[in-house]
Amino acid sequence: MDITFLLEIVDEAELAALFGLATGAVFGFAAQRSSFCLRAATVEFARKRLGPRMAVWLLTFSAAVIWVQAAQLAGLFRSSDARMMAVAGSWSGAIIGGLMFGAGMVLARGCSGRLLVLAATGNLRSVVSGLIFAVVAQMTLHGWLAPLRQWLAGLWVTPGGHNVDLLPALSLPQEAGLVLGLACAALALWLALRNAIGWSTLVFASGVGFAIALGWTLTFTLAQVAFEPMSVTSATFSGPSANTLMFFLTDNPVLDFDIGLVPGVFLGALVAAALARELKFQGFDGESQMRRSMLGAALMGFGAMLAGGCAVGAGVTGGSIFVATAWLALACMWIGAVVTDALVDQAPSPAAGPEAAPETVPAE
Repeated sequence: MDITFLLEIVDEAELAALFGLATGAVFGFAAQRSSFCLRAATVEFARKRLGPRMAVWLLTFSAAVIWVQAAQLAGLFRSSDARMMAVAGSWSGAIIGGLMFGAGMVLARGCSGRLLVLAATGNLRSVVSGLIFAVVAQMTLHGWLAPLRQWLAGLWVTPGGHNVDLLPALSLPQEAGLVLGLACAALALWLALRNAIGWSTLVFASGVGFAIALGWTLTFTLAQVAFEPMSVTSATFSGPSANTLMFFLTDNPVLDFDIGLVPGVFLGALVAAALARELKFQGFDGESQMRRSMLGAALMGFGAMLAGGCAVGAGVTGGSIFVATAWLALACMWIGAVVTDALVDQAPSPAAGPEAAPETVPAE
């Protein structure tokens, strides 16, 4: 894909930000229309259901794997050039951070990406939680919490100064990634039919996965022609949230893909909600919910930076290129979410008796 003509119109940093804006807009629009959310899927799983939220998440994940692996086989992208593959990964960070993030997204009633999408629809709970997430992520990256993150991440790291690609590590051919994606898509479609999910929801769920591949391909293409070094990356909401926050707080902000991504998601979700007439201001229901959401957002902020990505960054973006620590972090996010839901949301109150445990996924 030749984009040199675009560099004659805008400089490299501006083009990277525009690519982030485009990727984010596709992600935000599709995520809002499909109600994509890892938290909702894990809660369904915790309550022994394979419902519509699970089908949507699995279809998004499989679509990302299919699009990304197909782009790689077509020569449009190389996973070895990806930022998260080219640096050392942390097994200990994936485990501890993944568990923390999983617990946090249940408490906050949404992962970091979902909070950003909900904020665009007028959900003030998500605005507050999202800001706390971004502040704690920045503190974990460069602030007071950075030494603790570095110590925990350094307990157990991948060898050789780079991450582990699961496909060659398991002696599998590159085509195996595409086959796995197709198998997951078949399972997702079976669940969708079982739960009578409409085709529009399926299309938009697939669109979220396509946005992941779009980000990988655009940044890879730019990195091949840019004069300055450019990171090959895609959608994630830990580092970009922290970087976007600092972009508005520093004297000399620098444009890049991450800076365009977060506003793009917000704008895409805003347009989608406006077209569907789903814009509505919502606040906290009470003090206890506010405390719970704030704690959850803080856990997600630290956990995401420690794990090397959030539910989207590690769980879908990293998973789509088979980064080993990303898959481990995703598994730990599921475990943390399932355990937290069982201990916090399913536990009946002493006065209500054991029959009072909720059977439905709480509203976001």
